Amino acid sequence: MASINSARILILATHGYERSELHKPLEQLKAKGADVKIVSLQKEPIKSWDEKNWGDTVDVDLTVADARVEEFDALVIPGGQINPDILRADEKAVKLVKDFVASGKVVAAVCHGPWLLVEAGAVRGRRVTSYPSIKTDVVNAGGQWEDSQVVTDQGIITSRNPGDLDAFVAKIVEEVEEGKHQRRAA
Repeated sequence: MASINSARILILATHGYERSELHKPLEQLKAKGADVKIVSLQKEPIKSWDEKNWGDTVDVDLTVADARVEEFDALVIPGGQINPDILRADEKAVKLVKDFVASGKVVAAVCHGPWLLVEAGAVRGRRVTSYPSIKTDVVNAGGQWEDSQVVTDQGIITSRNPGDLDAFVAKIVEEVEEGKHQRRAA
């Protein structure tokens, strides 16, 4: 079993991430002692979307091309409409998600973040939640969608929206401490 205070966690994001869905997991996981890194398409600061306007920026620690699954214990995917839509069109970002799923390590996605799980082929036959507007996408990809605060299926964690973030982060901590999960690859 891994301890959260020694865990290494990646947050996958690009321009247009929902501000709270990156910052709250980043802050809460760091407060518990985890080493959290931001991974993106390019190594330049990325800008958030905060309600109806562009928000602040966050520095990027490494690019998707440089990220190595074996160096991390979990992958977190914030939502917002823009962020996952851009990322799901990038082959390297989708491959990173697939590689995390195949590794059995924790993968967590909130709001529109499950779009990347759909693109990676990771929802088929799994219980999943998301922002309600992408329910049809999840179902069409073979996911068993449910309207719950947090849904976990073999270490793949999904949540609906910013109001679920405390429960989402608590579940990430719990699943990281459980260790790798046996599951089929994406």
